Amino acid sequence: MNRLVPGQMQLSGRGVTCVRSGREVFSGLDFEVASGAAVAVVGRNGSGKTSLLRLIAGLLIPAGGTIVLDGGDADMTLPEQCHYLGHRDALKPALSVAENLSFWADFLGGKRFDAAASLAAVGLDHAADLPASFLSAGQRRRLSLARLLTVRRPVWLLDEPTTALDAAGQEMFGGLMRGHLAGGGMIIAATHGPLGIEARELRIGGTA
Repeated sequence: MNRLVPGQMQLSGRGVTCVRSGREVFSGLDFEVASGAAVAVVGRNGSGKTSLLRLIAGLLIPAGGTIVLDGGDADMTLPEQCHYLGHRDALKPALSVAENLSFWADFLGGKRFDAAASLAAVGLDHAADLPASFLSAGQRRRLSLARLLTVRRPVWLLDEPTTALDAAGQEMFGGLMRGHLAGGGMIIAATHGPLGIEARELRIGGTA
C-alpha cells in the first residue's frame, strides 16, 4: 500500500467475504477509496451492495478478509468515523424536524455543527417545528441528509441516497457530496442509477 500524505485517508478492503444466514453473499472482494474520492457500488438486487456498506459501518462482521481505514483518527474506530445512511429514513414521526435532527446528533456524538444551518442546506429550515409525520417522502430523505452535515464524519456510506428526491433535491444533494469530497471526505454509495457525482464503479456479483 502506498504511503498516505499527511491528512489523507484511504479505506481499503482485502479479500472481504460476507455470509448472511449461512449463505455466502460475496467473497474475495477487494476495494479501496481515498480522501476526496467516491465509489458507486453497483450490482443486481441481492448481490450484496447494502451488506458491503453494513460491513464497513460495523453493523455486520466479515466472514473473511479485512477492512481498514488508514490515515483516520487513531483514537476512533472505523464505524465511529462513518455515517451510514440506509435506504429507509430512521425518523420518529411524533418528534419535530428539529427534534429528530437533535436526537441523531446526540446519538452519534462528537462535535456538533449548527443544526439550523444543516436544515437550511437541505431546504427544510421552514419546517423545523413540524412533526416528522407531516413530511413527504422527499422531505424525510432531506432530513436524513441533514444529519450528515450536523455531525461531521469523513466516510459517508450511502444506500440508494437519492431515493424519493426530486430533480431539485438530487441537484442539492450532488452539491453536498461534492462539498464533502472537496473537504477531504470519501463516499461509498450503493446505487441502481446515476449518483450525480463523478465516482469509480465497484461491481458486485452473485446472489443473496
